[in-house]
Amino acid sequence: MERIGEKLKLLRMQRQLTTRQLAEQLGTSNSQISRIENGLRQPDGDLLIRISDFFHISLDRLMRDDLDLT
Repeated sequence: MERIGEKLKLLRMQRQLTTRQLAEQLGTSNSQISRIENGLRQPDGDLLIRISDFFHISLDRLMRDDLDLT
């Protein structure tokens, strides 16, 4: 799950969202999204599910470092 921040940033940028816009959609703070993207924090299970649902991507693909998003 070391690549979760990298994957989240890529997904966010593909949708052309700011960290603030994504945070609003996910019901969290802008700073939390920023910390996750920068590898300073890991999302909890609830947030992982919301990210997965929002981007229509499986939790497996999101969480496993050996699986790319494409």
